[in-house]
Amino acid sequence: MIRIAVDPFPSDEALRQLWEKAWGDAGPASWQGVLKRSLAHIGAFEGEKLVGFVNVAWDGGVHAFILDTCVDRDFQRQGIATRLVKEAEEAARERGAKWLHVDFEPHLTEFYRCCGFRPTEAGLIAL
Repeated sequence: MIRIAVDPFPSDEALRQLWEKAWGDAGPASWQGVLKRSLAHIGAFEGEKLVGFVNVAWDGGVHAFILDTCVDRDFQRQGIATRLVKEAEEAARERGAKWLHVDFEPHLTEFYRCCGFRPTEAGLIAL
C-alpha cells in the first residue's frame, strides 16, 4: 500500500536514491533548502521507502508551480504520480494559491491533461 504524505521532509539520501531510480542521476547535492522554501512537497512511501515525490514551488503570492514530479521506476504505472499531483493541487489550494502551473516535455502532455491542466502559452530561456 502506497502512503501519500504532505511535507514529509525526506532526507537528502532518500531523495538522492529516488532521483537516481527515476532520472538516472543523483540530482541536487542537497534538497533541504528547496524543501524549506516550498509551498508544499508531497512524498509517496512504501513503508518507509520514498518511491515518489513532487515539489510545489511558489512566488509567495497566488502562483504555485509543480516541479520535480518523479516516481521510482519499479513503482511507475500504478497511479502514484497522479496521486502526487492531485495532492499537490489540494495543498496549493489550501495554502492560498489561486493558480497552479506546470511545465513539461511533450511526452508528458497526456499525463498532465489527465491531471486537469489545460494548455497555455509560455516561454523559456535555458540558463
